[in-house]
Amino acid sequence: MEHKKVTFKNRYGLTLAADLYTPKNASGKLAAIAVSGPYGAVKEQASGLYAQTMAEKGFVTLAFDPSYTGESSGEPRHVSSPDINTEDFSAAVDFLGLQDNVDRACIGVIGICGWGGMALNAAAVDTRIKAVATATMYDMSRVMSKGYNDSTTDEDRINGLQFLNEQRWKDAEAGEPAVGPVSLELQGGEPQFVVEYAGYYKSTDRGFHPRAINSNASWTLTNPLSFMNMPLLSYIDKISPRPALLIHGENAHSRYFSETAFEKLQEPKELVIVEDANHVDLYDNFDKIPLDKLVDFFATNLK
Repeated sequence: MEHKKVTFKNRYGLTLAADLYTPKNASGKLAAIAVSGPYGAVKEQASGLYAQTMAEKGFVTLAFDPSYTGESSGEPRHVSSPDINTEDFSAAVDFLGLQDNVDRACIGVIGICGWGGMALNAAAVDTRIKAVATATMYDMSRVMSKGYNDSTTDEDRINGLQFLNEQRWKDAEAGEPAVGPVSLELQGGEPQFVVEYAGYYKSTDRGFHPRAINSNASWTLTNPLSFMNMPLLSYIDKISPRPALLIHGENAHSRYFSETAFEKLQEPKELVIVEDANHVDLYDNFDKIPLDKLVDFFATNLK
């Protein structure tokens, strides 16, 4: 494959940085796939690995840093938005559709982890996305507003909102948003899935990258606010008749996000549960990532 660094703007005027991968010696107009995620990661991590691998299989691919993160623009840094980050996928479709070697009628998206929910949301509103796949998908609005396994009570939600809005006063007084402690610095006693996250993002041999929030920084303290009020997956039943493929690990703590989304999706849809895989296995472990399924899905539906 061939690689080059590119930039493009989204509808809000933010400049997104991306890596564009093209199969070597390809001719004519090709199908294309935009890739992003996981939540708090950068394009040099899992999304870049997916993009490179799918380019080797014959697709033009684009792995991008979401707005406000990585090498993409946006101030303040390290914030996210269910609206703007959904738009980021559509902006990636804009860019791909302008390439001379891309068939703009054959563009799909892959969202990993928290960007799986963004990818589904983008497909629900952007009819140019002809097929959408997710890997180890998180619904960020659900987990931020309801907690894991929907464990947040009404009282918890009110207390959380009160904390976040008091923090807004502090940020306004300071003239900049406060950020939390550096992500995934283990102290002992964390849930197993947090240990697995740290094993990926903190390991220089596996997934560490200095620009990744999960490796080397943290989100702003008030980052959850917009997600708590804007459910991401409200309209995913409208993706049909365009196809959706959801892939999740059998042992992933987050598996219920894909299972719930799958129930709401209309045909054509497919849910693949990968045996003996946890959440982060599907970031970079191609012994477990069902590559043949991904390639067949896009080859069948982007033509």
